Amino acid sequence: MNTLDKKYQQLLSDIIEFGVEKKDRTGTGTISEFGHQIRHKMSEGFPLLTTKKMAWKQIVSELLWFLTGQTNIAFLHKHNNHIWDGDYEKSGRTDGDLGPIYGKQWRKWDGKNGRIDQIDDLVRNLKENPDSRRLMVSAWNVGELNQMVLPPCHYGFQVWTREEDGKRYISLMWNQRSVDTFLGLPFNIASYG
Repeated sequence: MNTLDKKYQQLLSDIIEFGVEKKDRTGTGTISEFGHQIRHKMSEGFPLLTTKKMAWKQIVSELLWFLTGQTNIAFLHKHNNHIWDGDYEKSGRTDGDLGPIYGKQWRKWDGKNGRIDQIDDLVRNLKENPDSRRLMVSAWNVGELNQMVLPPCHYGFQVWTREEDGKRYISLMWNQRSVDTFLGLPFNIASYG
């Protein structure tokens, strides 16, 4: 078992041991813990959990969907990915659109002076100003939350770089307001990896 699997299993154990029962919007109920953090060094390998089956094609197609700026479920269906179907069906929409979720916010944020492509800005700044402390992408657009079928769970990420021995190293940290730790978190870990 790799170190990431051990950290993930420790998180699951912590939730069971220290988590508190809470009500939620679905009526299912949750066992919740606040503010846990997992660190992983990519030099130890790609962060794909090995203690459970991982739907690699779904992970990749969802990430590509976000990065293209799309919000219509048709892209996912074209790639046999149905992970957003439940949220879409609950929304009552019939046009295939999930509202201004991740892809829209990452690539087409509506700003005062026009659309902002946060991914393009991030890549450009990584090349031109890699020591910037503003290498961030946000999906939490408070002005559009009520138009989304589901507000962002992983609502933002930040990149940090350092130079050492003539090489540049990159770190990434993302924040989530909520996650299904058993089902969704392994997807998120691999996607951000």
